[in-house]
Amino acid sequence: MNNTIRIFFKLILAAILLALSAGARADLQTGVAAYDSGNYAVALMEFRPLADGGNAKAQFALGMMYTKGYGVQQDYTEAAAWYLKAAQQGMTLAQFNLGMMYRDGQGVPQNFNEALGWLRKAGANGHVIAQYMLGVIYYKGHGVPQDYKEARSWLRLAAEQGHPRAQHLLGMMYHNGEGGPQDYNEATMWFRKAAEQLRRMKETI
Repeated sequence: MNNTIRIFFKLILAAILLALSAGARADLQTGVAAYDSGNYAVALMEFRPLADGGNAKAQFALGMMYTKGYGVQQDYTEAAAWYLKAAQQGMTLAQFNLGMMYRDGQGVPQNFNEALGWLRKAGANGHVIAQYMLGVIYYKGHGVPQDYKEARSWLRLAAEQGHPRAQHLLGMMYHNGEGGPQDYNEATMWFRKAAEQLRRMKETI
């Protein structure tokens, strides 16, 4: 299994554990231990009752498992159904994943309005990649009328959280005067921030 995916999934589960009640946490800990040892059937057995009981974090965990094919046959339709349950309860990660699935027509019919709606919810909740994606969607006019002002607004939110691609694209918009006044000083500042972020990322590889 790809180590990056494995580590990411374990980090998500660790965050889930912290937010559950003691009893539910014990069940999920059993599931995590089973997952970590490669016993995905037991992991699924532990996660599902929590998800069926309405726990948004467990629902998201099942969505992840069906997306990646962890212990189950990969099934994007099933993943989207679990993400929807969690997203409707306000879980930001589920809102983002569901928005991307609607954008790509993965497990659900491609629907840019639905994609935009869920990505906006995630972006409003501070999801940096959702903010960046919204900026790109409005900048390029993917499924929506091109709107540089709206693009600049979302890109700035992502850029302020340190997203290097958002910083670079925002710099380009200031340089070109797209979505607002042309401002070379502002453009240079965001270009420098993007370059610094990328330099730090390379140093950690």
